Amino acid sequence: MAPAKLVGDIRRLIDAARQRAAVTVNAVLTRLYWRIGARIRTEVLRYARAAYGEQVIAALAEQLQRRYGRGFSEKTLRRMVQFAEAFPEEPIVATLSRQLTWSHFVLLLPLEAPLARAFYAEMCRVERWSVRALRQQIDSMLYERTALSRKPKAVVEAQLAALRAEDQVSPEMLLKDPYVLDFLGVQDRYLEKDLEDAILRELEAFILELGSGFCFVARQKRIQVDGDDFYIDLVFYNRKLQRLVAVDLKVGAFKAEYKGQMELYLRWLDRHEREPGEETPLGIILCAGKRREQIELLELGKTGIHVAEYLTVLPPRDELARRLHAAVEHSRARLAPPEEAK
Repeated sequence: MAPAKLVGDIRRLIDAARQRAAVTVNAVLTRLYWRIGARIRTEVLRYARAAYGEQVIAALAEQLQRRYGRGFSEKTLRRMVQFAEAFPEEPIVATLSRQLTWSHFVLLLPLEAPLARAFYAEMCRVERWSVRALRQQIDSMLYERTALSRKPKAVVEAQLAALRAEDQVSPEMLLKDPYVLDFLGVQDRYLEKDLEDAILRELEAFILELGSGFCFVARQKRIQVDGDDFYIDLVFYNRKLQRLVAVDLKVGAFKAEYKGQMELYLRWLDRHEREPGEETPLGIILCAGKRREQIELLELGKTGIHVAEYLTVLPPRDELARRLHAAVEHSRARLAPPEEAK
């Protein structure tokens, strides 16, 4: 019998080689599907007749299936055309296909908003989401809940370009509004301590909802200023942003006084806890409700404070989509130049 160590070493070599081969095959097939879609699209657009396009794809599918099998059905060829339309730049597809499988791209194709599609694709590449994880992020409307989605189009495009070129994740890509905390199981009436206790019981789920790179640091972090004691509800560290993140929990709607409280926390953390090479700490104020005008007048974003609503019960998807769409439109209208807002 061969030595166990030898057998183990050989198995690891074989498994690693198979994994590399699978990645290579996936990338080659994905680029093939893109090129097929682009070629069909060029042929159809040349004649600019929808009826002609239908005939061409149907005839092509019949001939390809006869030779290569069911993988080139009419439905699949249409999906390849859609793929080339949704991702018109082959170099971007080549980069994404090193991490994303064809099944990932199939999930992305139905997304109508190009910026949302690009966000999910790049975050999937950077975070190495499985197909299931990507589906969950899309179903939870992750992009629409990010602070990034509220920014003007040019800002979103610039941040996505930085993510594509340098894997640079910005705070706006991680900060959300609202946070969905339906997994906490709190009742209709609860105190801030009840909310905090529930979060700590479900810490793993809470960190996943916060986003990528968050690590738990402390609960009820005690700080002293002029002999007075203050307590920060929760403190996290984000590895991607390389900064501390203070979280303040509120059971009611946002109040203007919360700004001063969070600014005190952040300045204390910046002076006493920030390590060399780290960025300035961020603050998240989680409220049961938001007062939009107060938040806008206080210009909290300029002080590194993010105010977000939390939902202890997940609303129907249509209702959540409506609320998010209204929030996005309001934010973009407020941030747009005067001539653009008209």
